[in-house]
Amino acid sequence: MEHRMLGNTGLSVTDLCFGTGELGDMQRVYGYTVPQERALQTMRRVFAGPVTFLDTSNGYGAGLSETRIGLVLRELGGLPDGFVLATKVDPDASGDFSGKRVRVSFEESISRLGVDRLQLLYLHDPERISFEEGMAPDGPVAAMRQLVAEGLVDHIGVAGGPIDLLRRYVDTGAFEAVITHNRFTLLDRSAEALLADCAAAGVAVVNGAPFGGGILARGPAAQPKYAYRDAAPAVLARARQIEQACAKHEVPLAAAALQFSLREPRIASTIVGISRPERVDQTLELAGMPVPAELWNELSPLAAPEQNWLR
Repeated sequence: MEHRMLGNTGLSVTDLCFGTGELGDMQRVYGYTVPQERALQTMRRVFAGPVTFLDTSNGYGAGLSETRIGLVLRELGGLPDGFVLATKVDPDASGDFSGKRVRVSFEESISRLGVDRLQLLYLHDPERISFEEGMAPDGPVAAMRQLVAEGLVDHIGVAGGPIDLLRRYVDTGAFEAVITHNRFTLLDRSAEALLADCAAAGVAVVNGAPFGGGILARGPAAQPKYAYRDAAPAVLARARQIEQACAKHEVPLAAAALQFSLREPRIASTIVGISRPERVDQTLELAGMPVPAELWNELSPLAAPEQNWLR
């Protein structure tokens, strides 16, 4: 695996990061369940492999993802050397996303994971509250900065959807990393301005959902949704063109989709969600497949029309 610096944090991470939302057994989101033993086997395979960057969240399956990761970490006697483990703070079931809640979210996470401190902690989906609430003196960002001041967290980031909101948070100077998802793919380039901002500020970008929820892995016939919602006709049309171009060059659609993110120098790491052990090796295979320059030239103009981007 290629290692890259995570912005100005001083952390070195693999250019692939495994995401564990699916291990939270969230059937409503993903459409399938992940039994406990399969989840544990998946994590054992991750920790035995070359990818040393792992992403989870307090809110994935109401903490089930973290709990399952923690079970395997306890088997191993702790986080293996060289691994970077990131999680996220989330509101509680009532919607409380105050500074007080952030402290509780942090404590829940370290208890489930079986660690006493965190290398990287993200503010998760801040679009659930206003920017003013997020930055209030008793709000979540202030609480996260206090955790850093206390030596309980090394670095903080923000992970969310709307690009303009993420740019506002990055502009505060409070964050060292940002996760964007579904907004820098073969079909959607919404995150371009965010990537430019972060490159100028030395803030790391971690790119999630390079497959757009599956359409760029399985193809538009098998998965006619983008980012878990029905894709617009124009998006489906471009997805078919992308699929056809990949087939012409005998490159799997999923390989091109993943490597589109991996080859972008402004992206420190790309998150791929996994739900079974064999996906680890399959993802590594996709990352290493040869992709001819001619295909990249053909794919470049095939993003969906700008009016169909998520933004």
